[in-house]
Parts: sequence; structure tokens; C-alpha cells
Amino acid sequence: MKRPPGYAVTCTNLLPILVPHFPRKRFLAAMAATVLAAATTLGAMHGPTSQDTEWAKLTSPTSTTPGLTVSSNHFAIPVMSLDTLDTNLEWTSAPSLAEHSWLDQTIKYGDTLSVIFKRAGYGEQDMYDIVNQSADGKSLEKLFPGQTISFQTDDSGSLVGVRYTKSQLESVTYLRTDSGFESQLEVRSPELREAWTTGVITSSLSLAGEEAGLSQSMIMDMANIFGGVVDFALDPRRGDTMQLVYQELYVDGEKYKDGEIIAASFTNQGETFNAFRYTDSNGDTNYYNEDGVSMRKSFLMAPLDFTRISSNFNMKRMHPIYKITRPHRGTDYAAPTGTPVYSAGDGRVADAGYSGTMGNYVVVQHSDQYTTKYLHLQKRMVNKGQRVSQSEVIGTVGSTGAATGPHLHYEFLVNGIHRNPRTIYKDLPKAQKLPEEEMENFRRAINRPNFQLAVLRSSNSLAMTSNANANAATN
Repeated sequence: MKRPPGYAVTCTNLLPILVPHFPRKRFLAAMAATVLAAATTLGAMHGPTSQDTEWAKLTSPTSTTPGLTVSSNHFAIPVMSLDTLDTNLEWTSAPSLAEHSWLDQTIKYGDTLSVIFKRAGYGEQDMYDIVNQSADGKSLEKLFPGQTISFQTDDSGSLVGVRYTKSQLESVTYLRTDSGFESQLEVRSPELREAWTTGVITSSLSLAGEEAGLSQSMIMDMANIFGGVVDFALDPRRGDTMQLVYQELYVDGEKYKDGEIIAASFTNQGETFNAFRYTDSNGDTNYYNEDGVSMRKSFLMAPLDFTRISSNFNMKRMHPIYKITRPHRGTDYAAPTGTPVYSAGDGRVADAGYSGTMGNYVVVQHSDQYTTKYLHLQKRMVNKGQRVSQSEVIGTVGSTGAATGPHLHYEFLVNGIHRNPRTIYKDLPKAQKLPEEEMENFRRAINRPNFQLAVLRSSNSLAMTSNANANAATN
């Protein structure tokens, strides 16, 4: 075919000559993809040539996708917009399960699984299939308020997936397959971070802990650790200090909850008590002081976090209701209604019930020798014959029975004879000590946390001295 004089042969007008019947824009699209792959590979090996550059200019489209380039080590070629080459090209792909969004349903108090499915728009058959066809279907039978169940459908509206989020760390996904629903359990491990803090007692342990940034659960954990050597309702004095090295659990960069206390120190009226978390060769984990003596005594000094002692052990007390002199064979701890009451030691519930004088009560047999009694409870949390552990909640403070106000009446018996709960601990068996073969590993394990506690005590002391000097200068 003849062309006019001066006609320049280019890639654009060469196409009808070489491929007269091939759709021009489709050919350009295919050629562009081929050139792009070749240019990237060759450019990485040899770098661009003048021909490479010229070809890039010739194949450059009139418009490009903004900001989108394919780069080699040496140069970049704009990626062609296929829409500008051929508007008749059709690109389709099958929708994947991930493209369909999840519809969340938050579990409310009183919800059942069938209620949740109905609220989401699905029937009993879907629920039945998931529960009975999948390996973890029974997990859906134990639901708690605040948890989430999510639903996923396909294009036709049929249920194809259900996700049960138990917590930030655990979820179960149920996906429909040709053979029915199958479950996938996902358990995540939180990131452990080490934290530390110090506090000074100004009024109570609880307030000092809050000011130090501790949660109530962490404060109670510390109180339980030192519960055999410090009575946190009566012993602490203004100016007493505490230091903690502990773990925090993080999920996706956000704090999930508190972890374990690694080491703790409490200075009470000039006497310092240290406690270190240690797992022995048998896999048992407990807290010990720096000499390897267990912080876990046979019994707690007090079985609750009380406000004050409203009545001491007294064999000649005037009864406030009956107005007669009768023995008071225990200690009354005044505390708000609902305050948790702990078992003072390991044992078995010998009796639990209600009487007109004792109200709701629990009796714990710790051995053939020791018995403790807990009276006037608002609620009982244990039943007769049940095994309980030290610091386990067995009830809450109340004013049931013959009581003038909310308090716990606590009794301690040794061989059936009442003893003063406030002084009996001096006569109780001593705490156990780690065997000698464990001591080398123990000392090595507590070396770092012991140093951390020392640094925290030092900084605490400096801060208190500085504050005292500042107050003195002001006055």
C-alpha cells in the first residue's frame, strides 16, 4: 500500500499495516503488557538504552493511572490505563468470601442462640446445622453478654459463615462447605510487656494503688500475696510504701489486661517485705521472699478487705441486740454490703446454710485441727462438701440474722476451741521453704527483679525526701 510522501511509519500507524483485522486497542493493551514485563527485566539487568527510552515514549498512553508506576532499579514506566485503550474490554472475577461484609450481633443479657439468629434474619435450620455439623459447634451453647456473633451471606442471601468472638484473644469461625459447616478455631497470644510502679500510703492501700495507676484486681493480687504477713486494714500507716514489677498484656498495640506480678515490695512501719514469683522444677508457681520462704501462710490474717474492726474477740461482751453479757467468740469486721469474703485457708466446706441468729453462714474445715466460720453473709458462694482454696471467694458481706449492720463475724477454732483470730496466726505452722536444691535456680531467677525493686525503693525514697524538703521550705 502506497503512502503519501513524508509519511512517517510509527507504532501507531504500523498496526493497520501489520495486523489490519486485529482490534487496534486490544493489540496495544497486549503489547504494552509484554513490553512492560520485558522492560522491567532488561532494565534491572542492563539499564535503559536509548531505544528503551524511545519505545517508552511511543507506547506512553494519553492518560495514566495517577501515582501508579512500575519501577525497576533504574527507571519507571507509567502503567497504562486499560480503560483508555479499549472501553469494550470486560474484566470480571468471581466474588470471594472476603468481599462480603460481616453483620455483627452483640450478645445481650438474656439472649439465647435462637434469639440471636432470628434477630440477624436467619432460621432454626441454619443454627441447627452449625451447632451439629461443626466440630466446635457446642461452643455456641455458652454465650455471655458483651460477646459478638457475626454473620456472612453470599450473593443470593444464603448464610455461608458465622464468627463467634469470645474475646480479643479467641474466636471460632464456621464456614459452609460442600459437606456442611466446618469450624476454625483462632487463639491469639497477647504481647507481654513489663511495667513497674511505686506508691505511698496516705490513707488506704486501695487509694495508694489507684494513684499508682494499678487496677483493683492488681491491688487485690498484691494484698493476697502479702496477706499472710500484713493486715492491710489495720497495719498500714501513712508513709508506708509499695513497689511493683508486673506484666501487662497487649493486643494490637492496646492494653488488654493486667498480667502477673513478677516481684513486689511493701514497707510497713519500717519493716520491708519482698515477694518474688517463682516456678519450681515441678512446675508449681508461688511467691517467695528473698530467702526462699513461701509468702503463702497457712491462713490469711484477715479474710476480707474490711473498713474497721467493729467488735474484737471478747468472752464478756454485752450483746448489742440481746442486751446480755455473752461471749463474743470471734472478730467482727465492718465492711460495705457485698464486699467479697475469702476462705482464710485451703479446706472443705463442712457446713453452709441459714439460721435466725447467724444468718447466711459458711463453715470451712481446714484439717482435723483447724476450723473457720463466716457469719451474717449476704450471699453464700459455696455449698457443703465443696473444696475451697485460700483467698477463694466464699460469700459476700451482709447483715443477715441477728446483726445491727453489714459486717462479717469471723471465728477461728483449734481442736474445737475458739481462739482469737487476731492473734492465732502467731501459733500457726510456719510457711514452707524451697528445698536446698532449688535455691541456686531461685536466686538466679530473682536477681533481676530484686535489683529492680531496689531501684524503685531508692527512687521512692528520694522522691519522698524531696517532697518533705519542699514542704518544710514552704512552711
